Amino acid sequence: MKVLFINGSPHKKGTTYRALCEVEKILKEEGIDSLWYNVPADTPACMACNYCGNGEGCIKKDQVNEVYPLLDEVDGLIVGTPVHYAGPSGSLLSFLDRLFYSYPNKMSLNMKAAATVACSRRAGNITANDVIMKFFSISGMNVITSTYWNDPHGFSGEDAEKDEEGMQTMRNLGRNMAYYLKMRKLAKENGLKQPKIEKEVYTHFIR
Repeated sequence: MKVLFINGSPHKKGTTYRALCEVEKILKEEGIDSLWYNVPADTPACMACNYCGNGEGCIKKDQVNEVYPLLDEVDGLIVGTPVHYAGPSGSLLSFLDRLFYSYPNKMSLNMKAAATVACSRRAGNITANDVIMKFFSISGMNVITSTYWNDPHGFSGEDAEKDEEGMQTMRNLGRNMAYYLKMRKLAKENGLKQPKIEKEVYTHFIR
């Protein structure tokens, strides 16, 4: 079993990274491997060209396309972000917009585990987490929670380590993630099939 960590902070070793590392530590203790991807700060936004509708991924053939094979490989996903004006970082939003829309195997995300972590100096974490969780819920992923909001605080990784409740929340998130992944593995081994997904009916509200 594997979990992909996506770090959406322009500071690769900052507060967000330190928070995600606390989750990874628990996953390792539970026998679960991890992969990492740092979102480039210059990630361009979606152009709404609909090239990805042909099933070949994003037309830009850049960092978004690099992550497709990683999503195929893992059982869970954890996305971390700093808080920018009570929301995720702009580069991460551009990245997730394109990733979730253009991923050629998007139906495979159904029932995979997902969680989000938002780090700030003081506030805005809950709304930032809420924005990211919508990518998970529209894809049929199971959102893994913890014992409080996933929102460690601090200006730096060293600051985050002093947030005892924040670090505890990260460890509990890791344990809950591991528990779900193990349950899903047991279900597969005992012949319990995933719910059948109906073929998409694509409508709008004009006609």
